[in-house]
Amino acid sequence: MSKNYYDAADLRKFGKIIEWNEELGTKFFDYYGKVFEDGALSAREKSLIALAVAHTEQCPYCIDAYTKDSLQKGITKEEMMEAVHVGAAIKSGATLVHGVQMMNIVNKLDS
Repeated sequence: MSKNYYDAADLRKFGKIIEWNEELGTKFFDYYGKVFEDGALSAREKSLIALAVAHTEQCPYCIDAYTKDSLQKGITKEEMMEAVHVGAAIKSGATLVHGVQMMNIVNKLDS
């Protein structure tokens, strides 16, 4: 059986990155934890944002983590899918808007 790069068990090891640089690892996890606390946005809203970003970044670890986190926060599968579609729309729009750069270059070269 071949092993994929992605191993779901590695997600549980994420905290171990501190072992190779305790100072920076600790600062990262302090920051990360603070970001996901209730603030102007609720922890629930932040979980949906994280889920959408996880998909646009195509990070299987993040998709696993924030799918589970979303379910624990009472987010429905319909809300999760809608968030994924929002991420997909932004990602595709960002790709297409760069087409303007291509158009500018073509127009400049055609002049």
